[in-house]
Amino acid sequence: MRSFIHALPKVELHVHLVGSAGVDTVLELARRHPEAGVPADRDELERFYTFRDFDHFLKVYWAVQSMLKDRHDVHALVVGLARDLARQNVRYAEVTVTPYNHLLDGVSGDDVLAGLASGRAVAAELGVELAWCFDIPGEKGVHAARETLAFALAERPEGLVSFGLGGPEAGIGRAQFAPFFDAARDAGLHSVPHAGETSGPATIWSALRDLKAERIGHGTSCVEDPALVEHLARKGIALEVCPTSNVRTRQVTSIEAHPVRQMLEAGVVVTVNTDDPPFFGATLEGEYLAVASALELGHAEVARLAENAVLASFLPSRRKTSLLEEISAVLAAV
Repeated sequence: MRSFIHALPKVELHVHLVGSAGVDTVLELARRHPEAGVPADRDELERFYTFRDFDHFLKVYWAVQSMLKDRHDVHALVVGLARDLARQNVRYAEVTVTPYNHLLDGVSGDDVLAGLASGRAVAAELGVELAWCFDIPGEKGVHAARETLAFALAERPEGLVSFGLGGPEAGIGRAQFAPFFDAARDAGLHSVPHAGETSGPATIWSALRDLKAERIGHGTSCVEDPALVEHLARKGIALEVCPTSNVRTRQVTSIEAHPVRQMLEAGVVVTVNTDDPPFFGATLEGEYLAVASALELGHAEVARLAENAVLASFLPSRRKTSLLEEISAVLAAV
């Protein structure tokens, strides 16, 4: 199964750029920016990176973000992610970028865009196509939403396909962001907000109703509402499921206890993703293997997960067809 999963051409739909920073990339940044106080010794950095709890995750996440000062740092982050994806035979990824946070930290808009563009070009050379989701840090409110939308629509970088909403969910209503999602959709961007990761089904319903979500980031709590599960299945609205992330942040107790089984049995379109992979000790191949093992899936069922991600992506139809044909060929060879 491990070799089969590696052979499958894969698509990643839910990975955060800052959260994708692996040890090698962070070492490069730490040595470039010693004033950040991030360990520049590999052994020490690996201990720093070892997940302890959610507060520790946030500490490491913000430490990495603090080292993004210019286009060269953004470039290093994108290229590091691309190398990790290429090693796993990931052909396409929609990467969540939070430009508002970078601008707030003093990185110029030109540097953010230049780093994304140059990193994306290197990724293409590695055989990985990257697309961008510009997301709102929800905890920073409507001002952040306004600025994120303005930046996205004014700059419209190559590869920008969607508009998202991340950050804490508790007490951060989805409806207040509706006007910004309306404008993003009118401009041709797809709606892909987080919902139902750390809150209940009502947040998912709001994302669907108020933000016209085409996919849901996480959506873990949907199984608490049978009507919602039926709606997601009937409408074919895909969930960007991140199993190890949900375990590490203690939203579920284990992969075996993850509601992904209920989602699949109910006919919900499940895609498997990593969220913040090095932070949680995850890889996309590892996520596929963990779900396959926990649910005792066969090769055809695992291939279906890969197909779901292709179909739920915002790739052009011809690219989807090509990847689906490759998946079929890999399955036929088993």
